[in-house]
Order: sequence, then structure tokens, then C-alpha cells
Amino acid sequence: MSPPALRVSHIDGNTAKRANMILKRIGSQPSMKGPPDWFTGTVRLDPLHAAPEPSRVSCALVTFEPGARSHWHTHPLGQTLLVTAGCGWTQCEGEPIVEIRAGDVIYCPPGHKHWHGASPTTAMSHIAIQETLDGRSVDWLEPVTDEQYLVGPPDA
Repeated sequence: MSPPALRVSHIDGNTAKRANMILKRIGSQPSMKGPPDWFTGTVRLDPLHAAPEPSRVSCALVTFEPGARSHWHTHPLGQTLLVTAGCGWTQCEGEPIVEIRAGDVIYCPPGHKHWHGASPTTAMSHIAIQETLDGRSVDWLEPVTDEQYLVGPPDA
């Protein structure tokens, strides 16, 4: 198994100071099952990176099996999703469900209540990128009910 992280040193041509880059090898961090307090259905979380301070950015690859979805939640500094595979759904509170596909990029602004997950028939994976404020990057809320979820996108 590869080491969890490698430090790559180089001289920055602009400042002549020594800088360190962190390289995390694929598969060096264990996958986790999505906790039932945050998700409905089968979800796998693959941590990608939590930047050291002063950065506040973290990211993870999240894979939803068909029918799986996050609970309603908000992010204190917003969230960007990069859909990498499959077909899924997302919804902002008070708005219709929207279909999302590989290659789509979704931005949810700070404090905006939303959820995202797979469609009922197709798995979906995305990279979730968010920042931490006062020690938290997400506020988890109530589950998305089957009744809310199965409404589906208006054009489905």
C-alpha cells in the first residue's frame, strides 16, 4: 500500500523559499460508509483532502447507490459539487427537483437548505467541495422523505 501522503519539496522561482506540496495517493485513505444520521440508503464516502490551516477547504468523493440521498442540510460557506458519474437529483428548499449528470457542476450558496443523491434507478458520484467555518462545514437536518424524493424532476 502507498504511503498516505508524500511531501514534495521544491524551490519557488519567485520567492526562493522552500515550499512543500502534499501528494495523497489514490486508495491511501480508507472509504467510509455514509452514516444514517446524514444519508438515506447506501452511500460511500471517500475522503480526498482536508487542507491544512490557513486553508478551510475539504473535499470528498461521495457515491450514492440508486435511491440513496443525503438528508437536508446547509453549509456555512456554501458547497460546490462536481458530478463525476451517473445520474442523480438535487433540490433546494422550495424549488423543484433537478436532474444532475456526469460533468455538471452545482453550487449551493451559504446557508441554502438542499439535498442531493442518486436517481431511483441509477447510481451517482460527485466530488463535494466545501469550506469550514468555526469548526464545521455542514449542518445536517432532517431526512428527505420518500414522498419528497419520489416527486422527481418535473420533466422526468
